[in-house]
Amino acid sequence: MGLLDSFEKGLERAVNGAFAKTFRSGIQPVEIASALRREADIKAAVVSRDRIIAPNSYVVRLSADDLERMHGLGGALTEELHALMNAHAKAQGYSFSGPVSIVLEADEKVATGTVRVNSGTAEGRVSWQAVVDVDGRRHSITKARSVIGRGSDADITIADAGSSRKHVEILWDGERAMMRDLGSTNGTKVNGTKVREAPLPTDTTITIGRTDLVFRVVPVAADRPSGANR
Repeated sequence: MGLLDSFEKGLERAVNGAFAKTFRSGIQPVEIASALRREADIKAAVVSRDRIIAPNSYVVRLSADDLERMHGLGGALTEELHALMNAHAKAQGYSFSGPVSIVLEADEKVATGTVRVNSGTAEGRVSWQAVVDVDGRRHSITKARSVIGRGSDADITIADAGSSRKHVEILWDGERAMMRDLGSTNGTKVNGTKVREAPLPTDTTITIGRTDLVFRVVPVAADRPSGANR
């Protein structure tokens, strides 16, 4: 099953039940989803070997009649579009420089049954933030050296009896990161392998005792969005 098929099935659920309608003419919800996906693919930009940035701000331009039909679906359509765009980005390995925004607007220059999409992202150079996800909580790495362990004086404290008070440190220079074990009692694993130190590419799992920590490098929104017409 292709990705577009997944988009279509998701949107079919959005227009079922209370939202079920027959659009005898005009734009179809699945066509909006497809247009958004294409816009993301066209505008996605490779900023490094492991990072691809896609626009996070989308304006969907429709005829007045089509916009009225889409508004008849209420919030279900936009919620589904947001969910599907995030799923598409995850499948393609895209990152966003901020929360995804999708707005539907009327445009007298757009004919009934067609759709145009404008997109934009943060201006200027995208900045990146190192973070560590632990048990559903995200901790930002804001220093060149951050200590993780059981002790209350650690920069990131984990409640795991199998960890030492100062178990590991993460070194971050704003672009690259590495992990170094601080002579812990039970050792440290990186992606399942016990090591003393190791580089940390994004999405690396560090295991301390029974706790898995995931190191990631995530985009940070810069200035206001700037639009770019397709």
